Amino acid sequence: MLNQLKDVFASFQKYEVRYIVIGGIASVIYGVPRATFNLDILIDAGMGTADLTNVNKILSNEITIFKDRVRVDVQTSTSGLNFQDAWEHRNTLEYQGQSFYIASREDLISSKKAAGRVQGSRSNS
Repeated sequence: MLNQLKDVFASFQKYEVRYIVIGGIASVIYGVPRATFNLDILIDAGMGTADLTNVNKILSNEITIFKDRVRVDVQTSTSGLNFQDAWEHRNTLEYQGQSFYIASREDLISSKKAAGRVQGSRSNS
């Protein structure tokens, strides 16, 4: 999956987007075995949630679809995380020459707990 996201991260870097990978992909990077097909990111933005209430309003706005057809969920806020704190705690990882930012393990756990979606540990029994 990270192969498909290299261009996404390169675009974020080019446009100096302050973002942090959260959600399923972050969990996988930290070793939680699960399948996920979307990228959840938390961005630093001084704006609220988009208010597009009908089809005509949605279609009148630009929609960007990455060539690799990866779904990217952009969040300006998320339960259990403050962007500025998460930015200070972030980890910078590199994959095939492309850097990207990921929430710290502790911040990821906090956000999962706040959302009520913490996965229990798996036993080998």
